[in-house]
Amino acid sequence: MTAVLFDMFGVIARLQSPSSRARLEQTAAVDGEDFWDGYWALRPPYDRGDQSAAEYWGAVAAAVGTTFDERRVAELVAADVASWSEVDDDMTAYIGELAAGGTRIGLLSNIPEDLAADYERRHPWLRHFEVLAFSCRIGHAKPEPAAYHWCSKTFGLPPEDIVFVDDRPDNVRAAEAAGMRGHRFTSLAALREDLSDLP
Repeated sequence: MTAVLFDMFGVIARLQSPSSRARLEQTAAVDGEDFWDGYWALRPPYDRGDQSAAEYWGAVAAAVGTTFDERRVAELVAADVASWSEVDDDMTAYIGELAAGGTRIGLLSNIPEDLAADYERRHPWLRHFEVLAFSCRIGHAKPEPAAYHWCSKTFGLPPEDIVFVDDRPDNVRAAEAAGMRGHRFTSLAALREDLSDLP
């Protein structure tokens, strides 16, 4: 049986909204362009679990020429978690359908521990996933080949028996290079059609 491995953000959960991005900028009190350059460039070690929240936000502060005290870091963590918290109810319902129909499903997400723990507290639909690969806990982040290999091994399936679904082309290409079948997510309707003939 073919398994489906989902990305989280941009597929099941929504990307950051303009208002949530503005809240982060205001919390940091840093110009938007400079803030986002540091936020994204320094994110991989935090997502991979190599850094704590304090270490990550300290690195961001240093990159933009400022400092964040302990209180500011806590506020930034809260604003960051909130910025990634909105989910697509149609997608979570579809995941429930797949699971109820016997499809083996997994989740591979680049996500720091603070956000992963928040999702576990608030979202019971995570129980549908046979493989739950949070980058902060497996030590690998997309598009590193090891992230896909970890999921294949945990499923107990060869890569060619896994369909990987992600909205980012680079992550899809990396999954395909690892031997998986890739689907670049654009809509639930397109995904349903592509997965309709799964064995």
